[in-house]
Amino acid sequence: MLKRLIIVAIATATLAGCANTSTLSGDVYDSRQAKQAQDVSYGTIVSIKPVQIQAGNDANVIGTLGGAVIGGLLGNTIGGGTGRSLATAAGAVAGGVAGSAIEGAVNRTNGIQMVVRKDDGKSIVVVQKNGDKPFSQGQRVMLIGSGNNVTVSPN
Repeated sequence: MLKRLIIVAIATATLAGCANTSTLSGDVYDSRQAKQAQDVSYGTIVSIKPVQIQAGNDANVIGTLGGAVIGGLLGNTIGGGTGRSLATAAGAVAGGVAGSAIEGAVNRTNGIQMVVRKDDGKSIVVVQKNGDKPFSQGQRVMLIGSGNNVTVSPN
């Protein structure tokens, strides 16, 4: 039983390592953005508000499947015959629910919502992970990108 608990702990730690929130920062670009010309405009931060960013998707498939497998394995160690089958099924369901919740919590990161008044008079809202350079209200910033993909960077 102790060995199985150790396996569960290792598997849980492995699932927790799946989160990658670095791409939510204004300092990180994905490979499609590298060596691509991007629009640049300038503006001033009007307001900043801390927010939570949920990385990944709401399905949390990896956590659900991993939790179901682990829960099923643990449930299979209980009883015998029909009782073992019921415990295995219940363990898989409970493990899937727990695994999904764990993955959702692990993939959450702190971010900021910035309202920026662009020099052309229009205001936009950008949400991104706060990088190494803190932002402040009234700060001049550079807006890189266009449409649905804009990064705020200190000017």
